Order: sequence, then structure tokens, then C-alpha cells
Amino acid sequence: MTNLNLTRQIIERHLASGEMVPGREIGLKIDQTLVHDATGQMAMLQFEALEFPRVATRKSLVYTDHNILQVGFENADDHAFLASAAKKFGLYYSKAGNGICHQVNLESFSRPGDTLLGADSHTTTGGAVGELAIGAGGLDVAVAMGGYPFFLPMPEILGIELTGSFGHMVRAKDLALEILKQLGVAGGRGKILEFYGPALADLTVTERATVANMSIETGAITAVFPSDDLTRSFLERQGRPADFVPLAAEPAAAYDGYMSIDLSSLKPLAACPHSPGNVKEVAQVAGTKVDQVAIGSCTNSSLADLLSVAEILRGRTVPPHLSLVIAPGSRQVYEELARRGALADFIASGARLMEVACGFCNGVGQAPPTDGVSLRTSNRNFPGRSGTPSASLYLVSPETAAVSALKGVITDPREISGPINISLPDRFSTDLSLVIPPAPAGPESEALTIIRGPNIAPLPRFASLPKSIDGEVMLALGDNVTTDDILPAGAHILALRANIPAISKYIFHNIDPTYPERQKKTPGFVVAGLNYGQGSSREHAALAPRYLGLAGVIAVSFARIHKANLCNFGLLPLELNNPEDLKALEKGHKLSVTIPEQLAPEITLTVKNLTTGRNIPVKLMVSERQIEMLAQGGLLAQMAQTR
Repeated sequence: MTNLNLTRQIIERHLASGEMVPGREIGLKIDQTLVHDATGQMAMLQFEALEFPRVATRKSLVYTDHNILQVGFENADDHAFLASAAKKFGLYYSKAGNGICHQVNLESFSRPGDTLLGADSHTTTGGAVGELAIGAGGLDVAVAMGGYPFFLPMPEILGIELTGSFGHMVRAKDLALEILKQLGVAGGRGKILEFYGPALADLTVTERATVANMSIETGAITAVFPSDDLTRSFLERQGRPADFVPLAAEPAAAYDGYMSIDLSSLKPLAACPHSPGNVKEVAQVAGTKVDQVAIGSCTNSSLADLLSVAEILRGRTVPPHLSLVIAPGSRQVYEELARRGALADFIASGARLMEVACGFCNGVGQAPPTDGVSLRTSNRNFPGRSGTPSASLYLVSPETAAVSALKGVITDPREISGPINISLPDRFSTDLSLVIPPAPAGPESEALTIIRGPNIAPLPRFASLPKSIDGEVMLALGDNVTTDDILPAGAHILALRANIPAISKYIFHNIDPTYPERQKKTPGFVVAGLNYGQGSSREHAALAPRYLGLAGVIAVSFARIHKANLCNFGLLPLELNNPEDLKALEKGHKLSVTIPEQLAPEITLTVKNLTTGRNIPVKLMVSERQIEMLAQGGLLAQMAQTR
């Protein structure tokens, strides 16, 4: 095929199976993987269970970045387990303090034209350098580490043309929010966003990273930018000139859909409570009193972001009622901020410096006060994600956050008239001493013992698909249920990610704390509306309910990663033929689904509502591969049969 867009070029070079027809399942060869200390425990246990001797990718990494407070032995157990498993199985281990996985990976390991599969939804950040970077569940990543393809439906490619240039105090975060404003939290489902146009000549790699990072909030699979002169400059500054490869869409490249955004028309934007898709102009919410400002996360913690914040804060102080916290994204960024004196500017302003980690973004520390307002530069503002159920979170650019911190209320950053002038070093520090290489393959690695404390629990195993699934509707939910709704974030719960029996006690905790006990006693279903399972890639949101006795989920539609995770653990993702039928499924209703002898992709099944006597048609929209997986009880069982 000629006139290929960039995404199709990368897919074509990595295509292991299938055809590049939108909607049909394809298999992709994976060059690189990443996991972290919230998803890596399961991934490494699964890798071990599959009896892979060593990773088969070009490079695989484990990052310690999500929960490094170590308030109890559980975190320390997890980190010791991950470090020892990485050393044995051939992965590089990034120690606590080295930085957030997406920021560090972009600085040190992402390569144009590669495929990256990460057990984190914001793996999409790698698209900033022309990498096909996709988030997935930990089991999919474990299988890819073993050298097997990663499977997904061939996406549609949405071409987004960027023209014009940013106006005063308008930044890449505002572009990311504008895309969300236009697409919503589900408008990108089944798509990859590919960027092109004259405005890219001025859009730096870290600015592209902000946009690529937040592409997942639209439901998109990922985002891809070309690899151009700005990419070359970025890689040279990182001491990696040999990793540069020029990549771009071919002339007259075709896309499955088109958008155009004039950067000159953008204004400072904010995602208002309680969804990244609830986007308004900052001017519309200006004057709202702010209790907390949190600057950092994998979305906006680059050196350029934080130098801009330092320029705004220099010589000024935040009001007494407000808490300002700042978390650099990597050790590299932290060191350079120290050399520039920016850390002193932060401290003098009244800000507190946080660890180089995800921290507040995933609910580990810095919970706002009751009914408090928190301005954050992160990517999600789901209810309760901050650790305070009644708090209101707004997502904004670092510049909007900094100006608002000084004023004590949400403030349009354009109130500052002068330009923000920053400069970047010709060469960044590339000290990777906190990235621990694996033991050499052979007798040395084979002799290593994996460290397992009491928090490292065995993997649960599940039976094959029965001939009939009977159960009670345990929960009847609405649209856009998030994986945070299914399994809440926060330090206490995050510390149990290696222990399914323990963490299962918190499933749907913020919606119905009685769910775990009820589900253990009675096989059951969860029913929901559109876009069920949006948000994080955490496979625990499928694995732990399955452990409790969940039989299947009936929804109007599913988010991509969560749907794949349900299949991976042998749970039926059933989609209603008619969205109106959702009203006929209420909590407490008794249901029965007969499973035919021969399941097939896109098959229609019947849900019998034994309480009302009504029959409701549903679709099982999965691939042939997933049919076999479901029949055998999940991907682990399927892999055990085929290897």
C-alpha cells in the first residue's frame, strides 16, 4: 500500500499476524516493555508462571515509581520482589528516586519506530518520539516479554492536523484538553491519534509528550508524532543521537478520519470535576478558591514545565491558606533544577518538594481537605482519586497552576503580561546509576532466588467456561465507570497489588463496600452503561472481581484495555444490542446465560432475566483467539496449553 500514514508504517513493520483492516485482530511484535510497582508484581508472577526463562524483547524495564512511601512492609516486599525478579529474568530495574516510568523511559529508552507495550495506560507518552507505545494489562505484557505478539483490533487512524502557534500562556496541556473537549472520554475508542501539520515545527518533544500522555483519556489506543528535527535535537541532548530515525507519514497519506486544530485559537483550559472530558475555559471558572495546587505527574513534570513554574514563582509567595506541592518527573530533571537554582525558588515561594514519583497523581499522599479544591497538572480527576471522596479536582497546565497558586484562586494565566523565558541545556545529565542491569543469561541468573515476603501471594487459578452462567446482578451502574471506581487508588490499597485475596476486599469500595462479601457468597454479574472500565490499565480491576466470583459484565460498551483484561481472566464482556435494555437489568435480578457448544466472534447470546421473565440479546464481540481463551478460563490457561 502506498501513501501510508506513519502509524500504518510502524504497524506494517511489526505485523506478526492478521491484516491491517480496522476492527480485525492483529498481532504486533513488541520491541520494548515496561511495568512498575503497581502493575509489575502481577506481571512478574505471571511471567514466572508461564515458565519463560528470560525476557525475549530488545529491552524490558521495571520502574519503582508509584508507591515509594513504604509506610508498611508491603511496599518494601514488592520492591525487593521486583528487583530480584528483574535481575533473574533479564529486566532492567529502575530504583525508587530515579523517576516516573514514562518520563524516564522517554529520556533514556524510547526509540522512534519501536513498539513499546507497558502495563500502564499512560505508556502512550512514548508516542512523542514516533514510538508506537501502547498500554495493556500486566498479563499481556508478561506474554510479550516472553516473545509472543501483542494482540488488539486494528485501529482506525485519526489524523489531527495542527496549524498556527500557541498564544500567550497557552501550552501543550491546553491542546491536550482541547482534544478531550472535542472527542470526550470515549471519542477516541478504537483509534490511534496521529499528528501532522506545520505547527509541529515548534512543538517540542516534551510538549508532544503531554499530548500523547493524555490521548488515553479520550479512549484512544495511543498517539503518534513524527520523528523529525526536534526529535533529533531531543535525543542528542539526551546523549542518544544513534537512536534517531527520521519518520513521517508518506506524501498524500490517508487517514480514517480527520481533525484540525489551530493552536492560535486555543485559550487556557481546565478539566473540571469529575472527568478529564469536562473541559471549560479557565476564565469560566476563574475566582474559585483553591486549597491545594499539585504540580508534577507523568503529564507535566519535564524540565521545561518546571522551569516555567520557577519563573512564575520567583520572588513571590503563595497565600497562607494554600498548599503547593511540586514533584519533578525524573532524577535528571531534579538535578538540573538544583543546578539552576529553581529548587530555591520553589522553597522560597512556600512550595514543598515531593519525591520524584507518581505520588499525588495516583492517590499516594497529598489528599486535599474535605470538600477541598485541588488544581493539578496530572491527567485524571476521577471522584476519590485524590484520596478525598468529596474533593474537587481541576486539571490545568503548569502555568495556570503556578499563577493560581500565587493568587489563591483559579486564575487565567494570561493575567501575567510578560513572556516566560527558559533555556534547556545542550546536554542533559544521563546518569543511569539507579537503573540496575540484569544478571547475565546463564548459570549466574539461573542460580538467583526471587525474594518473596508475606505480601507476595500466589496467583489465583480459574476454571474453564461452564455451559451455563447463572448469577445475580450485584451492581447496576451508569456510564463511564472507571477502573478507579472498580479498584480505588491510594497508598493503602496500592500496597496490596501483589496480593489478590487482600486487595479483593476493596473492589467497588467507594460505590458499595458490601460488594466483596456479597460477591463471594453468590455468583454474579455487574451491569453498566457506556465505556465501562475507562482509565487505568490495572488488570486487578478484572482479576480481583473474578477471584471473588464475578461471572461476567454486561455493558453498553467497554474501554479497550479493560475489555481485554476481562477476557484475559475468563470473564465474558457482554455488550447490549439495545442500550435501552440496561433499564431491564436491576440490582438483585437473577440472570442466566447459556453458552453454546461453539462460540464464535460477534455471536449473539441471550441473557435470561429469571426475575422478570424477559430475554435480553447481547453480543460477545471478541476474536477467535479470545474465544479459545475464554473457553479455557483465561490467557494463562490458554498459554499453558499452547506452549
